[in-house]
Parts: sequence; C-alpha cells; structure tokens
Amino acid sequence: MEKIHLLFCVLGLVFASQAFAMEAYKPGEVWDDAEGNPINAHGGGMLYHEGAYYWYGEMKTGKTWMPKSNASWGGSRVDVTGVSCYSSRDLLNWKPEGNVLPANQDDPTHDLHTSKVVERPKVIYNRATGKFVMWMHIDSMNYGKASVGVAISDSPTGPFTYLYSIRPNKGVWPKNADEADKQSDPPAHYVRDHEKGQMARDMTLFVDDDQRAYLFYSAEENATHHIALLNDDYTQLTGQYKRVFIDRSMEAPAVFKRDGRYYFIASGCTAWHPNPARSAVADSIWGPWTELGNPCVGKNSDVTFYSQSTYVLPIQGKDDAYIFMADRWNPKNLEDSRYVWLPIEFNGDRPEVRWQDKWSTAWFDAQPSQ
Repeated sequence: MEKIHLLFCVLGLVFASQAFAMEAYKPGEVWDDAEGNPINAHGGGMLYHEGAYYWYGEMKTGKTWMPKSNASWGGSRVDVTGVSCYSSRDLLNWKPEGNVLPANQDDPTHDLHTSKVVERPKVIYNRATGKFVMWMHIDSMNYGKASVGVAISDSPTGPFTYLYSIRPNKGVWPKNADEADKQSDPPAHYVRDHEKGQMARDMTLFVDDDQRAYLFYSAEENATHHIALLNDDYTQLTGQYKRVFIDRSMEAPAVFKRDGRYYFIASGCTAWHPNPARSAVADSIWGPWTELGNPCVGKNSDVTFYSQSTYVLPIQGKDDAYIFMADRWNPKNLEDSRYVWLPIEFNGDRPEVRWQDKWSTAWFDAQPSQ
C-alpha cells in the first residue's frame, strides 16, 4: 500500500506540473508561475546569466488605494512589498525565486518602507566584481523624492543588500555636452536640480558590448530623459551624462542594441493609462537620437495594445530575436495587472510590434531574414 500511495503522489506531482506548464504566450491573460500562482513581477527587467533568465519586478500585492496627494493625476498604489525574482530556461515557464529585496516594515524613513515607492527594478551582472547590481526608482508616496536606489547581491536570486538612494549628478553639468546642450538660458527646473541632483523616476539599465553600463531615466519633471554612465562596479555614477529627448515627456524606457545601433522604446506620460509608444534610434549611446514614431502597428496600436513598455529582451541563441515586454496596468486593482509580451520585427531600421493572440519563440524561426 505504501508503494501505491507513493506512486499516486508522484503521478499527482507530474500532473500538477503539466497543468501549469506554458506552451505559448497569451498576451494580456493571467500568466501563472510553475507553482500555479500568477506571476507578480511588474515594471520588470530581465537578466540572462549562465543559461538561465531571471525576471525581476515590482510585487503588487494587497489593496489598491488612492493617496490624497496623488488623486489629481490618478496615482493609485499598493503598499511596497518588495522585488520579486523568477527564473526560467525557456522564457515560458517561470520558477518563483522569492522576494529578493523585501520591504522595510518598521522604519518609515527607510527607502524601502511599505509607505514608499519602489518601481522598475533592473538587474545587471558585473563580470569584474562578480556582483549582481540592481537599480530602481525610489520615491516618496507623492513622488517628490524622485531618486534612484542601488542594491547588490552575490547571487541572481538574492538576497540583495540595499545600499543607498540618490538624485543623480548633483552639482554636475553634462561632461559630454555638445553646443546644443549648453543653453544660454536652460530651463529653471534644470538649474534648480543641478544644485541638489537631477530628478529621476522611470528608469532602465543598459550594458554595452564593452561592459560599460548606462542608466536611462526620466528627469526634469519627466519632461526630458538623461543618459548617465555608471562606474566600473556599476554601483555609482561617474558624472558623465547627457540630456536627450528634451521636452518630449517620456517614461517607461527600454533600450536595446541591434547590428551596432541603439534603440529606445518608451511611452508618453499619462500615469496608469495607456498611450502611443515612442521609438528612436542612434549610432551612439549618447545620440543624436532620431525618433521613429510609434513602433506598434494595427488595431489598438494607439494605446500600445493597452499596455506600457518596460523592457526589450534579446533572446539568447536566436538571431535577430527581440521580445517587447510591457505591463497592462489595472489602476483599480494593481495586483491584477497583466503582461503583454510580443515579438519585434524590423522594417528596415524601424522596429515594429504587432498584436498576437497566441505565439511562441518559434515565431522568430519562421520569419524571413530581416
């Protein structure tokens, strides 16, 4: 009887794993992890390390509510829980690795306190130090702090140790500024932020082929983007930065490289509500950047298929294969926000994203050379 009982237990585990196995992406639908629970990794980013992908994101858990300070622009929230991590080798089935940067429950002054804002975590690996480095948007409940935070770990699955937050480039003018940046009458907010550090909200990280790493972030009340070079260990800024997309009001940046050229995808600034995506291309990370318009094509492209960009993922081992990762926010129930992953194709140098009800990475194998 014991052997029969054991056999049924084993069969039960097999059937359970098969029940939760994913075979294709279904954008906008509930996406369960390997344990059968909805994946909770919003505003996230991806790291590929030693044959595995690691997906980091905001944990949206608990009641969605509206602080009075945010009511005018619709800034609903859930209390901070931490940063989640999931691992996968096929980009479809994700093992939960837990809360790798938990919220602080006790100290209201701490950057990670439940009352604060922790958004858009991105993790990169430093080959020289062997450390995994996370940068994220750190803010106060009313979004007045407008800073970036840094944490490090010896493992991709954490735990991460929080280091500090900062408003970037305090007291520093762009070191690599061209004449167009040296305005005789720069905006008042830029002069103000020069003295106490530049505002930083939505952000992403990009590591180039030479292992130099860059922070892209919305600055100057989200009106202008900044690109800043990180130091050799990726935990600090060097002071070298540039203002780009001046007065274009973009957030949710995603950056990738293809055939030696740099691509940028972002959204407009309409809080939780979707809007047309933006795209741009440059021959240098510092620009000049040429805007290419909305990369989304077809029905609902004017609202980015009811989603907002968060990351562009190059697929390892596939030629010219990139996934557009986006969040479909539910501002009335943020815990029920969904994910929209779609393949990117190219029309010349222009990235294009089309809706797919159901697809897998085999889609790339079926496409003609781009």
